[in-house]
Amino acid sequence: MPVEHRVAARGRLRARVVGVVAGRVSVPGMGQEGEGGASGRGRCVGWPALDERRGPLQASLGTLGQWLQPGMADSAQAQKLVYLVTGGCGFLGEHVVRMLLQREPRLGELRVFDRHLGPWLEELKTGPVRVTAIQGDVTEAHEVAAAVAGAHVVIHTAGLVDVFGRASPETIHEVNVQGTRNVIEACVQTGTRFLVYTSSMEVVGPNTKGHPFYRGNEDTLYEAVHRHPYPCSKALAERLVLEANGREVHGGLPLVTCALRPTGIYGEGHQIMRDFYRQGLRLGGWLFRAIPASVEHGRVYVGNVAWMHVLAARELERRAALMGGQVYFCYDGSPYKSYEDFNMEFLGPCGLQLVGARPLLPYWLLVFLAALNALLQWLLRPLVLYAPLLNPYTLAVANTTFTVSTDKAQRHFGYEPLFSWEDSRTRTILWVQAAGSSAQ
Repeated sequence: MPVEHRVAARGRLRARVVGVVAGRVSVPGMGQEGEGGASGRGRCVGWPALDERRGPLQASLGTLGQWLQPGMADSAQAQKLVYLVTGGCGFLGEHVVRMLLQREPRLGELRVFDRHLGPWLEELKTGPVRVTAIQGDVTEAHEVAAAVAGAHVVIHTAGLVDVFGRASPETIHEVNVQGTRNVIEACVQTGTRFLVYTSSMEVVGPNTKGHPFYRGNEDTLYEAVHRHPYPCSKALAERLVLEANGREVHGGLPLVTCALRPTGIYGEGHQIMRDFYRQGLRLGGWLFRAIPASVEHGRVYVGNVAWMHVLAARELERRAALMGGQVYFCYDGSPYKSYEDFNMEFLGPCGLQLVGARPLLPYWLLVFLAALNALLQWLLRPLVLYAPLLNPYTLAVANTTFTVSTDKAQRHFGYEPLFSWEDSRTRTILWVQAAGSSAQ
């Protein structure tokens, strides 16, 4: 091709890039309303004016680099990337945010989207990476679109985890299903191509029939029986994410998605672990066995779950053909034990004791109590919130073996646990002890 033709072709390509990027920022919700208008739920904390932000072309070249000419692609790789973490102030979300700042060298801006922003975000704004706190709600499509616009990768951890009945089934569905649909549509509208979704093992099970899932992997056949609102919502949301893989986003390129399924997460900030500890303190340092020690569950440290999210997000572009539309269990070297025996790995060194080698109450009595709790919850809901830890669903889950044995994440994108079991255990014990001190 003559030189003048090559120059003209490159000029047309450059014009095409600018056109695509311009479209990325022209979405509903941007402007004054998207940056803190009348709705307090959409208020963006620390969100600078448009002309003060990094130009949209600079923020988007990382996404477009894979189809530019070789020289331009190299230039794109040098650009800093924009990540968005939904639910970034939650238990897992905070660990993902901190892990990105520590382990993603290409990070230029990190957007943290949540309904309730943690004060700890302020300390992160003094580092070399721009941290933008965005107060918003995943159920509000325009707020999600404003937050996603210009992002290279979205890590969608936002969700309502409720197996105790604190929220209505309608609220759980709205947050987990409609919120996920809003994130997907925002990616499509704004041209953001890479989406990592935090799913759950409960998409699979344990089922309410008590069927064991013993050392299973992502391809193990298992009858997933969903009746409780929470696993139903996570199953629907995960399916939306996987079916969205390959959809054309603004600019003509395909959306690439994957879903990560943590088993029971533990670690610093785990509210249920804190609740068990405080309950034991109120009972004089005693907890009473309710689950047979033979029932095993897989647990995973929150730091390793966060690391898997960061690594999956990093590799999703380079390994799109392999990872797109895939699910991965989150796993590490944590031992398989019953919920109670596993929790005692942390609560024991903090002074609590588990009473009984076998459950102190027969299973039939627990079934009766769980059913009674469910009835009382239904009767009292119009007047008062009654959300006991024991209900038919939590009883079935706690008494059903569910353990995973897989290396799919390692094979597909090189995941290895960042924290050993010993390190994970030590970190969690220190956090429990600190939480106990603050409660006294």
